[in-house]
Amino acid sequence: MNWDQVEGNWKQFSGKVHEQWGKLTDDELDQIAGKREQLEGKIQERYGIAKSEAKRQVEEWMRRW
Repeated sequence: MNWDQVEGNWKQFSGKVHEQWGKLTDDELDQIAGKREQLEGKIQERYGIAKSEAKRQVEEWMRRW
């Protein structure tokens, strides 16, 4: 799957994102609105991890879908 599919179907995928990263709030998911860099930034911020780790987690999550 590519990120354009995720962005285009964000309402559907936001639930799956929330399952994976439960510390993200519904408001944050609404603000992200399918933007990958914003998602990575919020994951980095909420979980206190490096940007590269957040990016790796998102890439791994995408491979499963």
